[in-house]
Amino acid sequence: MRPQSLGYLIVNAKNLDDWPRYATEQIGMQAGERTSKTLALRMDDRKQRLCVEANGGEGIGAFGWEMADADAMRAVATRLEAAGVAVTHGPRALADERRVKELVIAHDPLGQRLEFFHGAETAPDDFRTGREHSGFRTGPLGVGHVVITVESAGDLLAFYKDVLGFSLSDYYYEPFEAYFLHVNPRHHSFAFIATGKRGYHHVMMEHWSFDDVGQGLDLALREEGLIGVTLGRHCADYVTSFYTNTPSAFMIEHGWGGANIDPETWVATHRKEGPSLWGHERLWMSAEGRANARKIAVNNASNGVRKPVQVIEGNYRLNPGVCPWWDSLTGKAR
Repeated sequence: MRPQSLGYLIVNAKNLDDWPRYATEQIGMQAGERTSKTLALRMDDRKQRLCVEANGGEGIGAFGWEMADADAMRAVATRLEAAGVAVTHGPRALADERRVKELVIAHDPLGQRLEFFHGAETAPDDFRTGREHSGFRTGPLGVGHVVITVESAGDLLAFYKDVLGFSLSDYYYEPFEAYFLHVNPRHHSFAFIATGKRGYHHVMMEHWSFDDVGQGLDLALREEGLIGVTLGRHCADYVTSFYTNTPSAFMIEHGWGGANIDPETWVATHRKEGPSLWGHERLWMSAEGRANARKIAVNNASNGVRKPVQVIEGNYRLNPGVCPWWDSLTGKAR
C-alpha cells in the first residue's frame, strides 16, 4: 500500500525572519503558529502543510507522505524493513509537532528523511489566504509536487517504485535527465532530475485561478533576483507556471492547470519534447544548458506541439466558434 499524497514538508532555514513575508505576500499561504524555532504555514484546512524550522540549514528537512490509516502506515514500514531500510517510530512529541496522530521515519538511498504518517489535524478556523487569491489545489492531491536534483538516477528510481510503490509518470533525457512519479491523480508528486549534484530544486504549489499566477508574477517582478524560472508551460503535466527563489535555497513553482491522470491505467512515456512547451527560461542553468533548452522549445513550436488546457468546472467560460486543432484531435474535423 503506497502513500496517498505528499502531505507536508519540513523546511530548513537559517532563521525564520524572511519566511513569513515571502510565504504570505508572495505565495499566498497563511502563517500559522510560530515559536522561536518553527513557523507553521497553511494552504488549506490543515493546521500546517509546511513547517519551517530555524535549524541553521537550507533545503528540505523531511518529506511527509500521507498514508490512509495506521494499517497502511505499518504496511509501508514492513516493506521498508524487508528491503533492509531502518525504520523508527516517531515519538509522541514529534507527532504533536507534525500535527498528526502517528508517524514512522525512514531514509531513502540518498539519505533524505521520509516521514510516513496518518491522521493529520485540521484547523478549527477557516483558511485565510495571505494575499488576495483563490486558494490552492490540495485536498487528496496533497501539497503539490517536490523535485530534487541528483548526481545520477542510480538506485533512487527502483527504491521509490519497487519499495514504496510509486508509479512512473514520464521521463526525458534532454536538456537534462528527469523522472516523474505519481501516487494519486496528480501527474507527479515526486520527481528527480540528474544535474550532476545533489540538492532540492523546487516545490510546486497549484493555484485555483490562472490570474493568481499572473498576479503573483507581478509581485515577484518587483524584487530583483526573486524569479528563478520565467513564465512557461510544461509538456508533461500541462502546468503553466513561474518559479521564485525561497529564503531556503530551493524554489517554489507557482502553478495552474495541472493535468489529472488515472493512476491505475497511466502508461509512462519518453517525453521527447522535453520539459516545456514554451517559456521557462531556467536562470539556474548554465548558458549552454539554457541554449539547449531554448532549442528544444523552438523545435516544439516548429513541430506544432500543442497541449489541451486543464480547467475545472466553474473556472472557465466556453467561447462560441470552432478550434481546428482541437477538432483534429477529437475527430470532429471535416
